[in-house]
Amino acid sequence: MRHNLPRLAALSLVASAIAACGTMQVNDTNAAVDANPLCTSQPNRPGEPVAAECERKTESTWSSDDSKSSEPIDFGKKH
Repeated sequence: MRHNLPRLAALSLVASAIAACGTMQVNDTNAAVDANPLCTSQPNRPGEPVAAECERKTESTWSSDDSKSSEPIDFGKKH
């Protein structure tokens, strides 16, 4: 057990660093469907067609785009 502690600490540091490199965005249409009065009379049986604006969807996207960096780092530049 004692030998696993450094390995566990290293893995948690790596996981934290990877998690900081990107963002996850979740899109959920349930609230919009509930607020739309036209969606109250939609069919609720499986297999029946539903209007596109009344479809309930939960989607997530992962973005690792680093648009926050202002300029690339030049490692060959001497200070």
